[in-house]
Amino acid sequence: MTQTSVLQRWAPRMTGFVLALGALYLVTLVYAAGEMLLAGTLLVVIALAAWVYTSQRLYAWRYLFPGLAAVIIFVVFPMLYTVAISFTNYSSRNLLSFERATAYLLDETYQAEGRTYDFALLSDGQRHILRLQAPDTGEVFLTPAIDLEDAWPSSVAAAPAAQQPPQLATVELRELIRLQPRLRSLTIAMPDGTTVRMSSLRQFAPVRKLYVRNADGSLTNQRDGSVLRPNFQVGFYQTEAGENVPPGFQVNIGASHYVRIFTDEAFREPFVRIFIWTVVFAALTVLFATSLGMVLAVLLSWEALRFRGIYQTLLFLPYAVPGFISILVFKGLFNNNFGEINLILHGLFGIKPAWFSDPFLAKVMLLIVNTWLGYPYMMVLCMGLLKAIPSDLYEASAVAGAGPLTNFFRITLPLIIKPLSPLLIASFAFNFNNFVLINLLTGGRPDFLDTQIPAGTTDILVSYTYRIAFEDSGQNFGLAAAISTVIFTMVALLSWFNLRATRITQEEAR
Repeated sequence: MTQTSVLQRWAPRMTGFVLALGALYLVTLVYAAGEMLLAGTLLVVIALAAWVYTSQRLYAWRYLFPGLAAVIIFVVFPMLYTVAISFTNYSSRNLLSFERATAYLLDETYQAEGRTYDFALLSDGQRHILRLQAPDTGEVFLTPAIDLEDAWPSSVAAAPAAQQPPQLATVELRELIRLQPRLRSLTIAMPDGTTVRMSSLRQFAPVRKLYVRNADGSLTNQRDGSVLRPNFQVGFYQTEAGENVPPGFQVNIGASHYVRIFTDEAFREPFVRIFIWTVVFAALTVLFATSLGMVLAVLLSWEALRFRGIYQTLLFLPYAVPGFISILVFKGLFNNNFGEINLILHGLFGIKPAWFSDPFLAKVMLLIVNTWLGYPYMMVLCMGLLKAIPSDLYEASAVAGAGPLTNFFRITLPLIIKPLSPLLIASFAFNFNNFVLINLLTGGRPDFLDTQIPAGTTDILVSYTYRIAFEDSGQNFGLAAAISTVIFTMVALLSWFNLRATRITQEEAR
């Protein structure tokens, strides 16, 4: 066997081995960072990749695996991560892990009794020297030159000095503030045997650790002798009086968020009304957009229509403009006082509808804008489906004396509704969670006046979730994840029922 053939045989194996080691090293780093779920997901993907690309029986799957891996990482993992968060107290008040929260408290210091020193940071452009001066005696102390940019030391010793070195200049306050985190981690040993640390931007003073850790895991405050104990029910260290001491830490609270969603009266008050409006909003949007798009597609399929290409381009333009821009434009058009729509209505009929303050008109406005945004897509789909209908059917219908309406309801609609059904269900699911429209146009308002928490008459479930999780509850990510999981389950069930009903209807039609 020649050297070239040996190299060709072993090169792929060595490359795969090196890639596997690199991937396992990445998993180790992710796991060390505390992201166990992501590390497990990556490990599963790596194991599947090794199996697929080394097995001859799964050779065909090698072309499909990149897409499968993308689905696992970008679809399955976020779903699992959201569900996992929903069982924790993760929020803006409980961001850290227990270990990091403990380390934060153990790192806190307080100024102890003893001599304080005014200080100035001197620099020659590369290295730094700290100049300490006792206010009572005027004694001056200097540290050795240290590097605060890269590997700065944790402790240095200061020595008496007669005067400041002439080649050094005092750094500006802005530079001092930038270096403050590194200076705070520096301990200076003074000639009298005491140690001082940075207590302010202009002073070094004797400091001590505020807390010390006890054998049972509690923390003792060295200033007043109080004891903090971790409470794993609420995710905080607490005083003996039960007061929470920030920062909080993440703990598993089980199904508490789900129990709160379905049993807390503050959540249940507007939930049913918002759920009904969400279903109505999604269904009517699909109905109006599909109906308008289908009618326009039928009209534009008329061969004798002059300037048909121009009409198609103009009617498709709303879909070419980014949705958020169209929404903001409509927000200006519907302005109660200065919007063009109200100016026209006032000029013609003498009325100025309160689009944003009247609950019914606000919902009508949402449906109008969403229909405008959605009909071009449906129109293009229907135009493509109409091309697939055999012209013989219309010719036979003409011989039988059928009119346009008969052709539409007897031939066109039955033949295009079947391939259109999955897209209608997808459109329903999209509008069920159409947060951008609600947030940019109405913000969910006008609000209900009989609810304990902020909820609006035009809110749908996803915008309602955003408001109670990030506005009312103080960025409660665990609660938001729980509500998102409930919404996902609802959308999945509704989509399944729609697919089931569509399949049954099609089977009966046969």
